[in-house]
Amino acid sequence: MKKLLALAAIAAVVTGAHAQDFPGGKPITMVVPFAAGGPTDRVARDLAEAMQKELGATIVVDNTAGAGSTIGNAKVARAKNDGYTLLLTHVGMATTPVLYRKLSYNYETDFEYLGMVNDVPMTLIGKPQLEANNFKDLRDWIGKNSGKVNLGNAGIGSASHLCGLLFQSELKVEMTTVPYKGTAPAIADLLGGQIDLLCDQTTNTTGQIEAKKVKPYAVTTLKRLSTPALKDIPTLDESGLKNFQVTIWHGLYAPKGTPAPVLKKINDALKVALKDPNFIKKQEGLGAVVVNDKRVEPAEHKKFVQAEVARFGPVIKAAGVYAD
Repeated sequence: MKKLLALAAIAAVVTGAHAQDFPGGKPITMVVPFAAGGPTDRVARDLAEAMQKELGATIVVDNTAGAGSTIGNAKVARAKNDGYTLLLTHVGMATTPVLYRKLSYNYETDFEYLGMVNDVPMTLIGKPQLEANNFKDLRDWIGKNSGKVNLGNAGIGSASHLCGLLFQSELKVEMTTVPYKGTAPAIADLLGGQIDLLCDQTTNTTGQIEAKKVKPYAVTTLKRLSTPALKDIPTLDESGLKNFQVTIWHGLYAPKGTPAPVLKKINDALKVALKDPNFIKKQEGLGAVVVNDKRVEPAEHKKFVQAEVARFGPVIKAAGVYAD
């Protein structure tokens, strides 16, 4: 027993010394469970640049894409819990537990929650040929063409897919859902008139709206956006779908069991990054809103994710949609 207590004491001292020295100039890996060049990858690279100034260590972005983010998530869940492997992912942290019948990790127990990074609003847009010029006209048009409306998305489990499910649920109508392998082909078919509607994040739609190549009907935030190209677009809430809100948020995580002092250092660096004017400017350029509320705290972010699971779960289950 004395030997075990001695070993435990030594381990505690070693852990404390490691935490005090962390990161000690050693590079940190930030896993992004999506391909390079996409919106989440851009957020990660901007965040890594802002955080490494505070941490005094290089943060390397590792794109481990596939299976709707679950491969990258699992990689971090299995990683050594020393603070040198982090996960930057989006709303998928809350939707994969419902979309996938079997996961090799548990979103609640296999990660240390570090805090939320940003909110990315979404926009409901239509093909240029649509006769409806505002949301009221669109709602009437959908009612008259029940069962014939084609609603595209960037793939099963994608942000646009979830937005579309919630939109149909609120309107109490069924549309023909057309999944694509990414947003780019979905927008291409929208421009060509092959699909009627698409709900996708501002990072992908603002340029098309600004160029007047699509018809914008609403944004999915509770307040109108301040971005010049989007400031005159009404919210779905004010258009009659009360409390309709969908944003593609991003959060930062570490493997379960990462020492508390290390987590604090990373969380402190995250908070500094979220106040960095350069980071804020870059996020605004993507149409994202940097988080400055209590969700930057680990416990509050975890509560938020749990609430998102509870919100999306019934909608996904009712639609009978599963990714596996």
